[in-house]
Amino acid sequence: MDAVLIHADTIRSATLRHEIPLAILDPFTYLEMDGRRVVVVSVLEADRVAEVAPDVEIIDPYALGMDQLIAQGMRWDQAEVELALIACQKFGISRVVVPGETPVVIADRLRVEGIEVVIDEPEFIRRRRVKNELEIDGVRRAQAAANGAMGVAAEMLRRATAADGVLALDGEPLTSERLRDAMREHAASMGAPMPGDVIVAAEGAAASGHDPGSGPLPAGKPIVIDIWPEDEASACWADMTRTFVAAGEAAEDVVAMHGLCLEALDAVKATARPGITGRELFDIACEIFEAAGHPTQRTKAEGETLNEGFYHSLGHGVGLEVHEYPALGRTGNEPLVPGDVIAVEPGTYRQDYGGVRLEDLLLITQDGCEVLTSFPYDLRP
Repeated sequence: MDAVLIHADTIRSATLRHEIPLAILDPFTYLEMDGRRVVVVSVLEADRVAEVAPDVEIIDPYALGMDQLIAQGMRWDQAEVELALIACQKFGISRVVVPGETPVVIADRLRVEGIEVVIDEPEFIRRRRVKNELEIDGVRRAQAAANGAMGVAAEMLRRATAADGVLALDGEPLTSERLRDAMREHAASMGAPMPGDVIVAAEGAAASGHDPGSGPLPAGKPIVIDIWPEDEASACWADMTRTFVAAGEAAEDVVAMHGLCLEALDAVKATARPGITGRELFDIACEIFEAAGHPTQRTKAEGETLNEGFYHSLGHGVGLEVHEYPALGRTGNEPLVPGDVIAVEPGTYRQDYGGVRLEDLLLITQDGCEVLTSFPYDLRP
């Protein structure tokens, strides 16, 4: 059988973090062959690796000739490449399967020495899609932080009043930045900090896609809040969205848009199970929006750029990355499997007006799905 090689660090590489569930800043080499799992890692990390992955064999770089490489005047990054080669040679490896993120310098060095290097990204996608127990626990913690942070936002919006068409709270304008900061502070206190660009957007910003929003928030108009905390312990993420209208009544068309999103979300949750594809779930949502006269990616002309209606995909996988496989759109041809975690986020918009989006996180189980998000859907905060 082919050997597997991953050379990366576990901070930036979800592929390696899935195999070694530990934050290691410096790149190192991971190998699989003949039922064995091996890492070439510094003594600084050896005890930590042994604790979280006791089945992994640990080889110290100095046991592979690090002293000689240093004596040759190699930089540390050059030595890493040589250590990967020497490890392959030590185990008689002639062919390795690697992820697409593999550094070119590693692949080139192995090939020069006669080792065949085969990029097989689907293999590593397959591994990560089935979340292990540590990852599922991490997603749950991240989602709990998301629920809490959204509650903070809803409470602030609930207390806000209208002043000249915008929201005010405690005598100060209620801005996207102020709401975002409060949510980030809460999520961080739960061990799941959020990036600085989580979305608190209204009007044109809400309709544009990934604009995080800025400035005073409008009264009586939909505010889209899309947040993605990361559990610090596991590096796993959550993702959720709610839409609120504060200090005023929602317009009839906004209520209708919200109803379509909720209908699509409910229909997908009722259907999500192993064996169904992301494309089939996308089609279910599209049918609901199209029946109400909203354009979708299915109805647009070939080559046309769509920026209104349900103009994006239904969602994506979530785990060690916020956006990962499986895809839930026109490219979502892979059947769902138990252990997939998916974010389902139907939305519909009008440019320069605003829009509505709702998003829940689902864990695919043996016979259906478990909804990990527990937060009301009401437009009124």
